[in-house]
Amino acid sequence: MVAMSGGVDSSVTAFLVLQQGFSALGATMRLINNYDPSPDKARACGAETDIADAKAVCARLGCPHEVLDFAEPFRHEVMERFAKAYEAGLTPNPCVDCNRYIKFGRLFQAARSENCDYIATGHYARVTKQGDRCVLQKAVDESKDQSYVLYSLSAEQLRHTMFPLGEFTKAEVRELAEENGFANAKKRDSQDICFVPDGDYAAFLERFTGKTFAPGDFVDRTGRVLGTHKGIIRYTIGQRRGLGLALPASMYVLEKDVPNNRVVLGFDDDLYTKKLTVGDLCLSACDTLSGEEKLCVKIRYNQKAQPATVVQTEKDRLEITFDEPQRAVTRGQAAVLYDGETVVGGGTIL
Repeated sequence: MVAMSGGVDSSVTAFLVLQQGFSALGATMRLINNYDPSPDKARACGAETDIADAKAVCARLGCPHEVLDFAEPFRHEVMERFAKAYEAGLTPNPCVDCNRYIKFGRLFQAARSENCDYIATGHYARVTKQGDRCVLQKAVDESKDQSYVLYSLSAEQLRHTMFPLGEFTKAEVRELAEENGFANAKKRDSQDICFVPDGDYAAFLERFTGKTFAPGDFVDRTGRVLGTHKGIIRYTIGQRRGLGLALPASMYVLEKDVPNNRVVLGFDDDLYTKKLTVGDLCLSACDTLSGEEKLCVKIRYNQKAQPATVVQTEKDRLEITFDEPQRAVTRGQAAVLYDGETVVGGGTIL
């Protein structure tokens, strides 16, 4: 089963799967219902235009295509989690949840029910074997690597997963699409969260939850009031622009104090820390970590993995100590562990 979004990556994925001698079933997930508060449903993931593009590619390749309605689980497992995390003062990564609960949860189950041996997606990553275990690795084109948002896949899921684009660059993928006459060969990549295509998270949260988020105090680390914020959901750790304050020196968001509806500001030096705790742990390259392990860790999607000492303190918890202090460690984001090219696992920053 090939997960087909209607974009160029998943279309070339279907082509490569067929080229390798597999039979393929294209499946497009409908993730947004009419009542969902997206300001632009034509750009939201699983929109009718995307379904039509995916169907056209399948017709050209001679493979069947079906639409799977996952709007309700997507709303519950991804959109509601996103909203609740923001309300709790966290900064979530909904792509991680979508991969965990929808693409490699619901879609994986659908593939099994159709007696498919594998699920294939257009992610830029690789699955390789290390001994008897299948492991997740970075893509060859590290500038497109998406292993960070795939860390939650288990070894068993990886055993039945294919990432054909992991060996290609984006330019090579578009070239293959043009060579095969795909109408979406030059279709632009989606950049924002699919259910917030305009990037205005605060406006989405107000529409989705039906709530308004009251103004409160900007304070410094001593509690001194510096001004008034416009609602705690509008700020994230490390933010400097858009505070609307006239300050004698640049200040940054250090913390969101939800119980007191306060946003704590400080200076750039205050944003650096060497230690963090990770929960909701998923390990795929091993069952547990033993003792202190020297690994590299990414705490945001576009960051280069940084050297650190990692200790598993509980079944579901890690303590990470970086060799060098890291800027703007953000609760709710993922921390992903790498051993060279291999993803060891990851979890949520607490």
